[in-house]
Amino acid sequence: VQLQASGGGLVQAGDSLRLSCTTSEPTFSRLTMAWFRQAPGKEREFVSAVFRGSSSTHYADSVKGRFTISRDTAKNTVYLQMNSLKPDDTAVYYCASDGRMILSSVRNPTAYNYWGQGILVTVSS
Repeated sequence: VQLQASGGGLVQAGDSLRLSCTTSEPTFSRLTMAWFRQAPGKEREFVSAVFRGSSSTHYADSVKGRFTISRDTAKNTVYLQMNSLKPDDTAVYYCASDGRMILSSVRNPTAYNYWGQGILVTVSS
């Protein structure tokens, strides 16, 4: 499964960005799709996910209410709409997917077998 992420950039605090992650995988709807991020000097952390075969979405507490994940099955693309961005959101963001994970593992980066390239999101104060 190949994942192609896009949409990062430099924005100011309070601005919005939308990240996209596209795959050519024909069973896209059966994949759990997720976003993780890694800030300099920190471990990779869970941001959001949409569970395979469902519309069940999950968010880290730090982004809940500001970020929205969505899946477009016609385009084989998952989006992360990021609103009210804060400097603490500055990180390299990674798209990840897996077709077999169980729900309890959705926040665990080691449960994902496929990763896109990281894209940098920088939020200035």
